[in-house]
Amino acid sequence: MATRRRLKGRRIAALAADGFEKVELVVPLRALKTAGAEVDVVSLRHGRIRGVNLHMPASRVRVDKTIGDADPSDYDGLLLPGGFINPDLLRQSAPAREFVRAFATSGKPIASLCHGPWVLASAGLVDGRTLTSWPGIRDDLVNAGATWLDQELVRDGNLITSRGPQDMAAFVPGMLDAFAQASTEPARTAPGRGSDRQYDAPPAWAVAALRWSPKPSAAAAMVAIGVAAVAQRALRRPAVQG
Repeated sequence: MATRRRLKGRRIAALAADGFEKVELVVPLRALKTAGAEVDVVSLRHGRIRGVNLHMPASRVRVDKTIGDADPSDYDGLLLPGGFINPDLLRQSAPAREFVRAFATSGKPIASLCHGPWVLASAGLVDGRTLTSWPGIRDDLVNAGATWLDQELVRDGNLITSRGPQDMAAFVPGMLDAFAQASTEPARTAPGRGSDRQYDAPPAWAVAALRWSPKPSAAAAMVAIGVAAVAQRALRRPAVQG
């Protein structure tokens, strides 16, 4: 029981927006709560945010606090899940970037995977750091000054990263270890090592999953038509003169 409750008394913020990869938020949340941590889902808006399975809509998760209501000093660690859309929305939010910077400034552990490190890059936090991510954003991180390793789990100081859902078995215990440790500055991973090379092709399992995904439902088609109609009206609207 001591091992299962080793995060008792710890508070963790899970920063996510619509379009989060479902497994990358739900599985770590369950593990954190099982370990005794109190977790708040922090987002850009109130209500329930929509998850995805790759590109297909998935179930929603309730938001506990908006970024404006959440104080980073109240938390002991930060979880940044991935997905294609979620980190793209967060990285464009100045309050979200500042929220993440507060954890980095105080040396609190930050655990992220897949496309989540996009937010770290936009917050200016990867220069000189060693990390991993979804292979498709490898160049973004390297161009932002990071050393990128093709490994299932990379730990560099207070930063814990994995490549994606395929590494969940390594990410979850690595995340729990980081959030449980009193020290936030362990030895760096492979100091001085150069970045691993780019992939020559995208992961076959991801391509196959998209290829064999079901056709969109009639409801999804109607939503897409409605969005297109709104976009067309916006494009036809005269520009406001300054």
